[in-house]
Amino acid sequence: MRAQDAPALDGGVSLLGPVEIRQLAEELGVNPTKKLGQNFVHDPNTVRKILHAADVGPQDHVIEVGPGLGSLTLALLGAVGEVTAVEIDPLLAGRLPHTVAEQAAPVADKLHLILRDALQVTAADWAEQGLAAPTALVANLPYNVSVPVLLHLLEQFPTISRVLVMVQLEVADRLAAKPGSKIYGVPSVKARYYGDTFRAATIGKNVFWPAPKVDSGLVRIDRWGVGDKPAAPWAEAVAASGFAEEDVRRETFALADAAFLQRRKTLRAALSGHFGGGQQAEEVLRAAGIDPKQRGEKLGAEEFVALALASLVSKEGQ
Repeated sequence: MRAQDAPALDGGVSLLGPVEIRQLAEELGVNPTKKLGQNFVHDPNTVRKILHAADVGPQDHVIEVGPGLGSLTLALLGAVGEVTAVEIDPLLAGRLPHTVAEQAAPVADKLHLILRDALQVTAADWAEQGLAAPTALVANLPYNVSVPVLLHLLEQFPTISRVLVMVQLEVADRLAAKPGSKIYGVPSVKARYYGDTFRAATIGKNVFWPAPKVDSGLVRIDRWGVGDKPAAPWAEAVAASGFAEEDVRRETFALADAAFLQRRKTLRAALSGHFGGGQQAEEVLRAAGIDPKQRGEKLGAEEFVALALASLVSKEGQ
């Protein structure tokens, strides 16, 4: 089985085209399910576009979530050092090594496979299999759980320096949104906490089978302070505070969740529950240099981190 319209990549890898995707699906009796967010990429040029935007190479160990029938997996194997594919569907997971052996035999030994829900994957799974620490996340994420999976893996693997994920276009725009925009919200703050986040490209519906109802977007995240990337703008303040980074992250995320729960309210009102009253919220906001009358949609990740530090100081003094 060879894609007629997909020339071989370096390393003797041949990508899958529409005919091969349908053949594999028919062989397995696969009907893509909305429940698992399954939409299979069948366009080799789109796969190459993802690979180029990810900027990964032989030095990288890539996590791929939801490899499906293997379209992106094959391209990654031809370009990077190792690929660990995380697949929730036993049927698809069982077929993937065979597809790799057929389409990418010279690099088949680069593939590792974990049969598990990506939201349940931990660093311990890597240790159990003796895998090297991952350096990148490159995936066509299941649309129904894309943001939770993204944030979970960034939390679990501090060694991930680059992220390139394909998600629904609306989600891509939200992840990359800037303060003050109507679509700016919790995902924007949390993605920015981990790294510089931007939308890398728009992907049309027709490169998938079955075609979704909406376009998709590629989101790139360059993680702060990993490899040659600059430290987070708040790194010095966090280090000087003496608080553990994990505690700062948790408080930052909790404050973002609270601030956007009722996004039209002032921060004083929106955070009163978090701090146990409006007056307490105002005191912490002022300690962080933030106007209590401001709304959460106006604060960048930097301000949320400053607020988290002020909150932790306040709790420490209680």
